[in-house]
Amino acid sequence: MKWMGVFLTLLLLGSFAWAEQTKQDVDQRLENSTKVLQEIMNTPDKGIPEDALRSAKCIAIVPHLIKGGFGFGGEHGRGVATCRTANGWSAPAFMSISGGSWGLQIGVEGIDLVMLFMDPQGAEELLSSKFQVGGDASASAGPVGRHASAGTDWKMDTKILTYSRSKGAFAGLTLNGARVVPDEDSMTTFYGKNVSAKDVLAGRVTAPPAARQFEAEISRATTTAAAAEH
Repeated sequence: MKWMGVFLTLLLLGSFAWAEQTKQDVDQRLENSTKVLQEIMNTPDKGIPEDALRSAKCIAIVPHLIKGGFGFGGEHGRGVATCRTANGWSAPAFMSISGGSWGLQIGVEGIDLVMLFMDPQGAEELLSSKFQVGGDASASAGPVGRHASAGTDWKMDTKILTYSRSKGAFAGLTLNGARVVPDEDSMTTFYGKNVSAKDVLAGRVTAPPAARQFEAEISRATTTAAAAEH
């Protein structure tokens, strides 16, 4: 029975990993990521601290990350990322995240995942072709609440802050071991040509009109956080 559970979990997660992405799918993912950002800013006292958003070098959002397990646990999701550049925030780059863990788990759950890359090294890992959370760059569950970052040492020690949202509430999430790689199929589908995630995140690619709402929300979220700091 245990191996049957493992098989079912891998089959379910694999179906998300290999599903073909249409233009409508990719646009919907960007729209869902924008909604996650909007809802973060609408619940500042229970969401991600403004100080963390203001300080982030890159932001990655995975709407509806699938976590499942029947003795064996795993997760898979597709999302978008953007990084600060000399001219503001970059166009969105599409990414895929997957990983596994052993433990007493049962069932399947969908959560929204937010990752804040807090220093240049963490951002550089995101710009690379692939990296492992906690392996290539240290990660920890992020503080929650408007002033939750006060008095902590996350600025000194942590390269990536990770958050999950389930049923409307944000919480810190331990995600060590997950692997993040560029979602090349989605990149080609969205940009209409073969472009690299590194070029996009470095600000060398102009986003198509479909990204305007996402870009505006990233700018609003981080600008609002910066204004609240003063």
